[in-house]
Amino acid sequence: MIKKLLDTLFSIKMMILLLTALGLGAAIATFIENDFGTSTARVFVYNSLWYEVTFILSIVNLSGIIYRRKMWRQKAKFIFHVSFVVILIGAGLTRYVGYEGIMQIKEGQTQSQMLSLEPYFQITINDNGKIFYKDFFKEFSAIGNNSFNYKLNFNNKTVIVSSASYKFAKKGKATMNLIGTTVSINDETKTIKLVGQRGAQGITKNLTFKNNVKIKISYGSKTLPLPFAIKLNDFQLDRYPGSKSPSSYASEVTLIDKINNTTFDYRIFMNSTLNYGGYKFFQSSYFPDETGTILSVNKDPGTIPTYIGYILLALGLLMNMFDKKSRFQKVLKYLKQFNSIAIVVVLSALLNSGMHAAENNTTNTQASKIKNDVTNPLVYLENYKKNSLETATLFSHLISQSAKGRMEPIDSLNHSILNKLTRKNTFLGMNANQVVLGMLSNPEIWRNIKMLKIKTPKLKKVLGLPKDRQYLAFGEIFSKDGKYKLKDLVNNAFALNPNKRGTFEKDVIKLDERLNIAYLVYYGNLFKIFPKPLGAQQTPPDTQWYNPMEAMSKFENKDREISQMLMRGIINNIVDSKFKESNKYIDLLSQYQRKFGKSVIPSKERINNEILFNNLGIFTKLTLVYIILGLIFFVTSFLTVFNKNWHSKKVNTFFFGLLFLAFATHTFGMGHRWYISGHAPWTDTYESLLYISWATMFAGVIFARKSLMALSATVIMAGVFMFTAHLSGIDPQITNLVPVLKSYWLTIHVSIITGSYGFLAIGAMLGLMSLILFIFRDPNKPQIDKTIQEITAISEAALIIGLAALTIGNFLGGVWANESWGRYWGWDSKETWAYISIIFYAIVLHLRLIPKLNTPYVFSVASTLAFSTILMTYFGVNFYLSGMHSYATGDPVPIPTWAYVLTTVVFIIIFIAKRKSDLPRLKI
Repeated sequence: MIKKLLDTLFSIKMMILLLTALGLGAAIATFIENDFGTSTARVFVYNSLWYEVTFILSIVNLSGIIYRRKMWRQKAKFIFHVSFVVILIGAGLTRYVGYEGIMQIKEGQTQSQMLSLEPYFQITINDNGKIFYKDFFKEFSAIGNNSFNYKLNFNNKTVIVSSASYKFAKKGKATMNLIGTTVSINDETKTIKLVGQRGAQGITKNLTFKNNVKIKISYGSKTLPLPFAIKLNDFQLDRYPGSKSPSSYASEVTLIDKINNTTFDYRIFMNSTLNYGGYKFFQSSYFPDETGTILSVNKDPGTIPTYIGYILLALGLLMNMFDKKSRFQKVLKYLKQFNSIAIVVVLSALLNSGMHAAENNTTNTQASKIKNDVTNPLVYLENYKKNSLETATLFSHLISQSAKGRMEPIDSLNHSILNKLTRKNTFLGMNANQVVLGMLSNPEIWRNIKMLKIKTPKLKKVLGLPKDRQYLAFGEIFSKDGKYKLKDLVNNAFALNPNKRGTFEKDVIKLDERLNIAYLVYYGNLFKIFPKPLGAQQTPPDTQWYNPMEAMSKFENKDREISQMLMRGIINNIVDSKFKESNKYIDLLSQYQRKFGKSVIPSKERINNEILFNNLGIFTKLTLVYIILGLIFFVTSFLTVFNKNWHSKKVNTFFFGLLFLAFATHTFGMGHRWYISGHAPWTDTYESLLYISWATMFAGVIFARKSLMALSATVIMAGVFMFTAHLSGIDPQITNLVPVLKSYWLTIHVSIITGSYGFLAIGAMLGLMSLILFIFRDPNKPQIDKTIQEITAISEAALIIGLAALTIGNFLGGVWANESWGRYWGWDSKETWAYISIIFYAIVLHLRLIPKLNTPYVFSVASTLAFSTILMTYFGVNFYLSGMHSYATGDPVPIPTWAYVLTTVVFIIIFIAKRKSDLPRLKI
């Protein structure tokens, strides 16, 4: 009986069952937290007895498996499996022994107390001068039973505090507990309503009972004393030039420990902590009026064992890659028997010429429409297009300050403007700088040129436009009496919940945005090109730059005249087609910028490199290259499977060389963007998608180069990620970093964890291809089975590396979090879904240890579906869940229709492939 129980407890099936419970529980908790608040998720899942028992059973199960399988014989496997036990022990110490809090200090004041993060009922009794105090930990959930009953004995009396009612209040993202509470002393009872929540000090209620017994009661965070004090000497906040966005903030403090006779000064800032007496102090936030600091305080005895576990984990996983007895090395050895090389016949030249012809036709058609609709400006447009290129190029080298304080060439702003207005990189045969300079210098003509993109037939009908119209002019959106035709439509669209907006409402909002951008260009409001000249008493210098209208109104006397002279010189000479004269004024404005804005202006080398980067358009072009080549490889690889005669080593090598050249170009583009921005190119949605695409290509170049089908999966996935990066809802602009992202730990964490997505994406795509091949299995075509086995092995190798990188990257994220805000794990939605991804990919790779599930079909299904956890981690959390990882997120958006279609197609393929799923396991 005991042996059977131990066999069950220490089995792989139990391990998978426990991991599934941990993963599903955490997944459900993220949605509970989003709808009902953090406390509810903690009560029902994270801090619940069942979840903690599951963790304990997982440690016991893993320890038993390690012992029974004698893993110490393989050092790599033993080290990384033991590391999880060590990490969980450290997590237990943090959970049950450590605590967190907040310390708020105003400048010049000294503080020796902090506010706890956890919530308590705090009861203080005054019985005729005798004081009795007691607190009780309690966390409420928005759903379920919230009853409580506490007793406090004093002077032969008993106070009973019990629940009367409970209501969870939520408005937007703000939540609050409204707690009806009954307080009784002997036969006297009073009912009050307490208001409070986790992480905030509650409102105290005062009660008076018979015999002059007074009670103070509150619910919320409590005050905790520190064995030393901290004095805030100075709080410092630096902003990006001319912006309200903080670049960094820091606290100059003095630590005063009278017990140990210790005093010293220290500077606390983001990613730089003060460690003393077992406590850590982190720069968390600051007072709204910037007169004080808010520090996170952490006392965590679990940090050292947790970090030891992290080190063992990374060491074990890296050793596993080179251990000859490891599964990874066995898979690589198995793959050496395959050498599938297929012929590829590509008519790319014809495709490209056809595409260019189509583009030119579109341009000519648009130009033709403009000529037909607007005859008066025709001469102007032809003359301007022919003669403005040099002037527009000089204009593009001027510096502009973005709303968030980034100093950039106007070229970057112009490219963004044209793309927003027309969804093109060129228009009417002119580049972005020519178009924007034309709009700025001659708005009366350009407001009648059809250049604002419009899509939905319904909106065209509302505006009275033909169905085949793709663009409309600024002037067409206003009636003859100057009324805005879209006013009511825009108001109605914005009034709708984002999830309920259809294509019509979204097109209305986008058209309204384009209209506003065009308006700002016509009046020059987007171009902050004038630094304010240094005044006699200007210390420090003013780093804010101003647009032309602001400069003409806010600058004083001579400075106002200079700004007016420069702008009129540029604009008037362009209008009069005196481009050479306009060039002189642009050059004068450039000198003006470098004289008065030298404290913030970038170097000429960096400006030239950014303009080069904009003109190359590397990533847009690579998107097309990846998708076309990927599809060609995909079709050809299937033809190869069914026809053995399609083999050509030379042709395969040639096309692999093409892909390697594309990958090298991708690498150059990433490095170029890194140099321009001054930070690693994976800190926002656009950049991280480019990086995932790069990582996918890197994984393919390493593992898939000998299999055309695997290579096609690589290129297609890379193309999909690149295509996603260039969707209209994702902003490709280079921006400044928020303070918390200025960390070398971030660079390491994001590069590893995001890079892992590339390997896992290949596994998903290969899994799907394998399932498609299952549908076409034929006893007379054994090469299909051979191909399935080959790509399954490649997929497994990719998943092993992907899971290792995902795991290491996730725990390095814990180090970053601990160094940034004082805790390495807080069940934030983003980190929780990364943890869920690790769990489910671990299950995928361990299914082979259960004989009935050790088949290519099961592995293909599992590897395909597991990628949904990555999609949820990357996209779902950003748009549908709340959390701390919100640096690049926006309003919730509806799930696109294609996502439902794709999901349905995948499940149909899985169902059909099941009929021929009897292919035996890999002989590895």
